[in-house]
Amino acid sequence: MDMVARFQRLCHVDIRRLVLIIGMVVAVISVFQSFVLPYGKTLSISLADKGSMAPIVGNAIAIINDSKSTKLNVALANDEKTKETYEDYDESLDVETNWDDSFHKDKDGKLQNGFTLEEGVNYGNSSAEGYVTSMDNSSIKSEHRHLEKVAGFENSYNIDNDQNTTGLMLGGVQNRPGNASNELSRISSGEVEKLGSNSKTSKSLLTANLSLVGNAKQTSQTQPLNIGVPQAVSIILNDKFTIADISMFKRLDRKQTSVSQMNSLLLQSQVSSSSVKPRWFSVRDRELLSAKLEIKNAHVLRDTPGLVASVFRNASVFTRSYKLMEHMLKIYIYKEGEKPVFHQPYMRGIYASEGWFMKLIEGNKKFIVRDPRKAHLFYLPFSVKMLRFAENFNKKDLQRHLKNYVELIAGKYRFWNRTGGADHFFVACHDWAPELTKRHMRNCIRALCNANVAKGFKIGVDTTLPVTYIRSVESPLEEIGGRPPLERSTLAFFAGSMHGYLRPILVKFWENKEADMKIFGPMPRDIEGKRIYREHMKSSKYCICARGYEVHTPRVVEAIFYECVPVIISDNYVPPFFEVLNWDSFSLFVREKDIPNLRNILLSIPEEKYLLMQSRVKMVQKHFLWHKKPVKYDLFHMALHSIWYNRLFQIKSK
Repeated sequence: MDMVARFQRLCHVDIRRLVLIIGMVVAVISVFQSFVLPYGKTLSISLADKGSMAPIVGNAIAIINDSKSTKLNVALANDEKTKETYEDYDESLDVETNWDDSFHKDKDGKLQNGFTLEEGVNYGNSSAEGYVTSMDNSSIKSEHRHLEKVAGFENSYNIDNDQNTTGLMLGGVQNRPGNASNELSRISSGEVEKLGSNSKTSKSLLTANLSLVGNAKQTSQTQPLNIGVPQAVSIILNDKFTIADISMFKRLDRKQTSVSQMNSLLLQSQVSSSSVKPRWFSVRDRELLSAKLEIKNAHVLRDTPGLVASVFRNASVFTRSYKLMEHMLKIYIYKEGEKPVFHQPYMRGIYASEGWFMKLIEGNKKFIVRDPRKAHLFYLPFSVKMLRFAENFNKKDLQRHLKNYVELIAGKYRFWNRTGGADHFFVACHDWAPELTKRHMRNCIRALCNANVAKGFKIGVDTTLPVTYIRSVESPLEEIGGRPPLERSTLAFFAGSMHGYLRPILVKFWENKEADMKIFGPMPRDIEGKRIYREHMKSSKYCICARGYEVHTPRVVEAIFYECVPVIISDNYVPPFFEVLNWDSFSLFVREKDIPNLRNILLSIPEEKYLLMQSRVKMVQKHFLWHKKPVKYDLFHMALHSIWYNRLFQIKSK
């Protein structure tokens, strides 16, 4: 008996020790989970009667149950740190191209602008928080409560088995009919879609509703737009849409500066200049101040020969300013700088504008002076395109190159130091120009193609240079014009490479959806393909000008070239000659997030208004044309006038 009693006591001690050890292990795991893992992330396994289960850790989501129509809200983080490092390369076949597509690849050779499906849904540095849900009707409510508790977002997750949910709604507008196929067949049991596990969730969240519908029915239901934050974006996945597309739609909810806000910024810049005050006032400063006063007091003109008043903000002011520019403006061009970066214009392809301006200004005798003391403005004759390809790909080295040039002219001449560069200007069309010049040339007047007000473009100081795709230097105006408005049978046209995040969305929504919406991806780039492209523009009412890697696109000028009303879909883009032109009179601005409603927007425009806009496109066309010998009011003179005009309204009195 003693042996039995001793054995029982020994067992009790061992059991207590085992329980203690297990308790300690559980406590350690709990502490580890609470303090080591990032906030809002847990280790969880969701069990259900139907479907399958998948364990997940951190930023991961797996949708397993494919037997029901499931609606799942996923909170997507707006990653403000995501940067695009791409450039819109020269698209011509007949132009020598120096673009190196290795620039768009990561160190593993994968294209950076695509979706990485092997490791989950990923676009740039975007991220999303999600948790495994595997459910049937009996487990929906309990799983819903569990997800809300774990995620920490009020109403961030909403699981709804609504068999009648149809269409595609973005920003509150639902107008996408179609037969949806079962997209969950892409996700096998236990697969996990990771959503940017290395990114942090920002305070600004975009809520995306994923409605997976087996058999969608056509609907015309329209709901009011919800402008609140977070913005609701509902996506019906059909045979074109996959879960990977969520990351693209996240980009559409970023901060946007409307055209009316840009107008306010322009007015504000003219009223209160932020320009550097000159160290001393010169005779040229007094001349500019006198011209500024004349322009402000310009008489209203009833007749403006050679101009159409309706396409201008104020035709009388523009006319007076232009005449004063012709009569007064003098420019000095620095001789310093070696080719090919300096004094060597490149006049073909997508970056041709900076080359054409350089060529025409250096050959001009009317505005150019040899004595810098007689100059109102000073031209820095470099090409960012040539700098980009003459040097290496390191942006810091390119910035250093321009810094050395500024130090050279500042040390040799007194003019830069007098104003801090405020009376100096340059013209650049390459995507990198804003970033390369934002530091050492920040006080200059920058004529930029990449005019993004959200990335440092200063309205009223900087000016927008049109992106002109020149195919032939000898015949820059070849094929100009288009069909009469009543013979344009196509409502809207777009074709182009899938650069950036916006164009894939445009094509996914509208390619092969409506007969009058000719929306395509890349077209053949041979002679026949280019001819077909031109014919589409010439026979379309509206030409879609969707941004690429950056906000600018040559399609704005192409549309005007072929007398097609431009529809600009590029948030934060400041259009060319914004200081003087009334863009609302001959073009349309559509917000990126309104792409799903694009056709309805175009159809809502009365025929009379379209005809008026189209006629104004023809009238404004002269201001967007290059001539080998510049003519009055052409693109060369308009670009020069915007530089002159901004300098006038930035100069400070004594």
